[in-house]
Amino acid sequence: MTVQRGKKLSISIQEHMAIDVCPGPIRPIRQISAYFPRLSPTSPNPAVSPVPSSSPLALSPGSVASGMGGAQLLSPLLAHGRPGGGGSLSLTSSVDTSVEINSSDSDDCTALGTLEFELRYEQSSSELRCTILRAKGLKPMDFNGLSDPYVKLHLLPGACKANKLKTKTIRNSLNPVWNETLTYVGITEEDMHRKTLRLSVCDEDKLTHNELIGESRVPLKRVKPDQTKRFRTCLEHPPPLPSPTAMGEALRGISCYLREWENEQLQSLEERGRLLLSLQFLPPLTLEDQDGGGAEGRRGGGLCVGVKRCAHLAAMDVNGFSDPYVKIYLKPDLEKKSKHKTAVMKKTLNPEFNEEFFYEISVSELANKTLEVTVWDYDLGRSNDFIGGLCLSGQSQGDALRHWMDCLKNKGTKVERWHILTNELPQTFSHD
Repeated sequence: MTVQRGKKLSISIQEHMAIDVCPGPIRPIRQISAYFPRLSPTSPNPAVSPVPSSSPLALSPGSVASGMGGAQLLSPLLAHGRPGGGGSLSLTSSVDTSVEINSSDSDDCTALGTLEFELRYEQSSSELRCTILRAKGLKPMDFNGLSDPYVKLHLLPGACKANKLKTKTIRNSLNPVWNETLTYVGITEEDMHRKTLRLSVCDEDKLTHNELIGESRVPLKRVKPDQTKRFRTCLEHPPPLPSPTAMGEALRGISCYLREWENEQLQSLEERGRLLLSLQFLPPLTLEDQDGGGAEGRRGGGLCVGVKRCAHLAAMDVNGFSDPYVKIYLKPDLEKKSKHKTAVMKKTLNPEFNEEFFYEISVSELANKTLEVTVWDYDLGRSNDFIGGLCLSGQSQGDALRHWMDCLKNKGTKVERWHILTNELPQTFSHD
């Protein structure tokens, strides 16, 4: 910076914001401010460059020592806002360049695009409805500067083909509009508390593999039952996966932590679909009921098991479907007479069975029993494939335990509940 008597003040900001000050008397700030142009990015004077707001600068008479002819730096404003001298001149930018959508400050928000969608959880029907509305400003993925976007959904943890839903593909667009509703069936209240919905926007390529544009993740606990909630989120890059080699080196020598990590990996179960099951303990028939001919096939009390339907089953065949059927056992089964099977449903991942099976047993005996339910894929000429299963007893946990106890407490009442099928085989099972 050069200051001369009777001339306007000119500023030259060097690479390190140093300003040369010539020896001689310095005009007070109040006097030279009339010659100094207003500092803003829109100022017509190109000699002054705006300085980011993160590093405001001030020029004060106290920053220049009398009798020194060397270079001096502009003294920054103090942290508490008081200037270093009697007057101050702050170089601050009035333009806010941050992008904020739903409290997201991602730098690549405008590079990848935004996604708008709605979520609604119907508690009575255990359905999660995801309405994909539109996307804006998607990143071009094709040579023509456009993309062929579609959206696919997964539920985390336990993402697999069984719970993947997908929209249609919009050709040659960076601002696609879908207005398409995808529905998850069999979503329990426990799922709404612990699950996260992942929405991935991808570019479809017929000749090569599809490419991921960006994704967004929403914890389902943000959605209240029977209320529609709209989201407009920034698409982000997926989090990097840990390298097994790097993880092994990082955990080397920490045997305790390594054992815990290995146990978690062994205990992690893959979801294979959902099963809607009904349980009802029927009391023994009275003489009037028997004379009236009601409830054919039973006289004493017992457990009535209803296999209603399955949803989002894992595809076990090469055609992308399965031929599912359900088997149930009431164990311990020393006489091996407790096995029941439903009919086989061909080429479907969402079969409806609506079949009921009855076990004649007392409440005291039932308290020590375990109901084992497994879903299989029928294959002609070779062994059937296990899809998933679950066990209900007094030693179960979560929804399985609640369903079992509700059945025993509410005699005569049919209790229905959705259950998650996992890839864990019960300790005793049969292929027949």
